[in-house]
Amino acid sequence: MISYLQGEIIIKKDKFIVLNVNGVGYKVFVSKKTLGKLPEMGNQLNLHCFLNVKENILALYGFLSDKELEFFGLLNTIRGVGPKAALEISSLGPLENIRERIISKDETLFDEISGIGRKKAMTIILELTGKIRDISKASASANATVDEAEDGLINLGFSRERAKQALLGIPKDQTAEQRIKQSLKILGK
Repeated sequence: MISYLQGEIIIKKDKFIVLNVNGVGYKVFVSKKTLGKLPEMGNQLNLHCFLNVKENILALYGFLSDKELEFFGLLNTIRGVGPKAALEISSLGPLENIRERIISKDETLFDEISGIGRKKAMTIILELTGKIRDISKASASANATVDEAEDGLINLGFSRERAKQALLGIPKDQTAEQRIKQSLKILGK
C-alpha cells in the first residue's frame, strides 16, 4: 500500500499532480485548497497518501498532513461519500474548526462542495458526530489533564456536564473503570 510519497512535482492540473519519485510518475488527486498550497513545478514535495483500490480503479489521494489523511479515511467510511467528496471535505480548513462545526451540527459547512446538499450534509454530520471526538482534540491548556472516566461516560452517551457532576464526589485515586461504575450508579438514580 502506498501511504507516503516524496518527490518532484512534474505536472500540476486542476484536480491532480504528478509526482516523480525516483523516475516513476505517480498521479495523485489533491483538493483545490491543497493544490493552492503546493510549491511550483520542479520543487520537492512530501505527501501523505491514500490508495483507493476498487475492482477496476487504482487512485491515489494526497494530503499535506497525516491529520487530513486520517479525517479523509473517516469520511470515506460514510455511506454516500465517495473519495472525491471526502477529499474536498477534508480540506475545508483546520480540523479543529471542522470538528467544532460538525459537533454544533452546522449544515452550512459543506455549502462550498458540489454534490452535497442539505440532506447528505445532515447524514455526514450525524455519522461523524460520535466518531470525530478522537480526531484533532484540542487541549484547552498545557495544564489540562484528561479524565478517562469522564471521557468514558461521554462515550456511553452522557453529556459532559452530567459526567462531571456524577464524578464530583468520587475520589480520583481510583481507576477510571471504578470511577465509571460508581458514576453509573449515581446517574441511574
